[in-house]
Amino acid sequence: MATALITHADGLTHVTPAGHPERVARLEHVLHALQGMDLLRVTAPEAEDEDLRLCHPQSYIDRIAAALPRTGTRQLDADTFLSAGSMRAARRAVGGAMRGVDMVLGGEANSAFCAMRPPGHHAERETPMGFCLFGTVAIAAKHALDRHGLSRVVVVDFDVHHGNGTQDLLWDEKRTLFVSSQQMPLWPGTGSPDETGAHDNVLNVALVPDSGGNTMRSAYETRVFPRLREFAPELLLISAGFDAHADDPLAQLNWETVDFAWLTAELCAIAKASGAPVVSVLEGGYDLAALAESAAAHVITLTEKT
Repeated sequence: MATALITHADGLTHVTPAGHPERVARLEHVLHALQGMDLLRVTAPEAEDEDLRLCHPQSYIDRIAAALPRTGTRQLDADTFLSAGSMRAARRAVGGAMRGVDMVLGGEANSAFCAMRPPGHHAERETPMGFCLFGTVAIAAKHALDRHGLSRVVVVDFDVHHGNGTQDLLWDEKRTLFVSSQQMPLWPGTGSPDETGAHDNVLNVALVPDSGGNTMRSAYETRVFPRLREFAPELLLISAGFDAHADDPLAQLNWETVDFAWLTAELCAIAKASGAPVVSVLEGGYDLAALAESAAAHVITLTEKT
């Protein structure tokens, strides 16, 4: 079985103001980098309200829909914007992640990479923030648990910013283990190691600025990998943010492309040992060249290791 690439042109219709780091060109560069790879190419469906309600109340969904501008952009907070195509793009992002779950659990693929935008890991239950509207990965996890009957789902978030939204949405979900490594201090200011979830189901790994890939590798080897093996997941979901790269303008962890490939390979090995397929969802990454190169290395590794 192949690795699935799940995407849709609607991801290009979520428009942000000129100069905004989370821009259309991000998805264009990722898809260009994946051209020519031997991937099972799949159209991301639109998530319905009932899917979004796995993590968000209907009142919140309606509020986002009502805020969509007919033209131009509308600002929701300091850095989160809507355009006319934003709701459709966000629904495709969630639908794509859910389709990936369906495919790997149904035996259609060993792994899947959902290349969509906007990202999702900062969206809390009733709060859009950090470029994010809906909790894409958290919804995918709930989809696997509630609709596929799984009992142990891991979410690993290696975006340079803490996945505060995913943590919020899965805080009380004892069937999940949420692992997030992030630069600290850095926006959004959450992700302290003492944030452990309602059921000891959250593991936060704080990495200091300029610590580099070797520090990350050591942290994962000593703190994260043993916890993942102990949990023995039935499904591994990855929030794949590539903004820890040394060239990224928004942070200072200074990872190299080989670090993303190494981390992906190690996560895949743990997943395979427990019989868990892998679904990865694009999150951050704001230097276009570094994003494209790192995403390509990530997907190549998925194809080789799952």
